[in-house]
Amino acid sequence: MNLNPIKANMTELAINGVGTILFSYRTPVAAKTPEGSFKTEKKWSNTTSRHITQWGGKEWPTQPQEYFDNLIAGVK
Repeated sequence: MNLNPIKANMTELAINGVGTILFSYRTPVAAKTPEGSFKTEKKWSNTTSRHITQWGGKEWPTQPQEYFDNLIAGVK
């Protein structure tokens, strides 16, 4: 597991076997996984949308927020 702060309130977390997950504030909102790259379908805020775009996810397919919550379930 590797935590990488990108900028204020924007962090990525790399988890072996899972992929890399983008956090905006404390919320997982996008991921690059072996199955592909996805962003949340939930609209959080303009800042969170900007974080996703800056991470390269503007045109990525969406997944329900639960998908991202489940990716980090049990990670300590």
